[in-house]
Amino acid sequence: MKTSRALKTAAGLAAGGLLLAGCAAGGDGGGDGGGGDDTVTVAFVPKLQGSPYFEAMNTGAEQAMEDIDGLEWIYQGPTDASATAQADVVRSMIQQQVDVLIVAPNDPDSLAPLMQEAADAGIKVATSDTDAPDSVRELFVSQATAEGIGTTTIDTLAEAMGEEGEYAIVSCGETAENLNSWIEVEQAHQEEAYPDMELVEIGYSGEDQAANAQMATDFMNAYPDLKGLIGQCTTSAVGVAQAVRDAGRVDEVFSVGVGTPASMVPYLEEGSSSGSILWDVEQFGYLTAWAGVQLGQGNEFDETNAVNDDITAAEYSADDSTLLLGPPTVFDAENAGDYDY
Repeated sequence: MKTSRALKTAAGLAAGGLLLAGCAAGGDGGGDGGGGDDTVTVAFVPKLQGSPYFEAMNTGAEQAMEDIDGLEWIYQGPTDASATAQADVVRSMIQQQVDVLIVAPNDPDSLAPLMQEAADAGIKVATSDTDAPDSVRELFVSQATAEGIGTTTIDTLAEAMGEEGEYAIVSCGETAENLNSWIEVEQAHQEEAYPDMELVEIGYSGEDQAANAQMATDFMNAYPDLKGLIGQCTTSAVGVAQAVRDAGRVDEVFSVGVGTPASMVPYLEEGSSSGSILWDVEQFGYLTAWAGVQLGQGNEFDETNAVNDDITAAEYSADDSTLLLGPPTVFDAENAGDYDY
């Protein structure tokens, strides 16, 4: 994976300093830094910097920076997945007066006042990966619909479980809007389509693989008849599969998750995971950066947007100001190895 400019720069900065991937600002937003008039500085603040998922998004966005004239991309997130740490990064971006601020909020409600502060400063505000629907954000860049992710996840688990038995969900941030929306769909779809399955517990263990694995282990111990596990985010997808493997319960407890393909390959190949539901994360990062430029330049989105050779039909809904990458993909032992993130 290509190392981001932000990460290359980090080693040379003080711990509390600003992280800048490109020195230009300007454009049509609130920035007044050293860039030309046609430059749009887009800052993306992920939930957690260093996770394979968000690093892959950054790789795609850096490709967009090479392809799109006038795009300057800043990638900086907290080193722990907390709302407080993320808020500190957002404040630094406001102080830096970027043109466009795009956030994947750990806690949408607590971040909303800062997003308002950014908008008041003349910065275009958007969300990506995780929405903050009650904030002032002008756009949500969505990887896939909650309906698509939730139904695909449950369908994949149900097939592995033989459409019957107890299952549990190991999620990450308790306030993450995207994860909770997927869980709602999963519960509703399971109850309607697979009445012989039963959700016994939902747990939240943060963005930490070891904690995710421990929670999955605790669930297997607490529910001796447990037959299925869902890892609701990219760290817990790995964590639940690891727990099944370490417990020696492959082919007894079946796991699926929202995991990056490269991280899931060994578990898919050995059978401790029955499927990883995701999307092309690098292209999602590309779409996020492209959308930031459109906001910064004041361009309107079409109902269907051709972004590059791979993203030919990103759909925009004016009703909720959402730009959609497309349907999710199920990665298995056959295709997961084709991806390097």
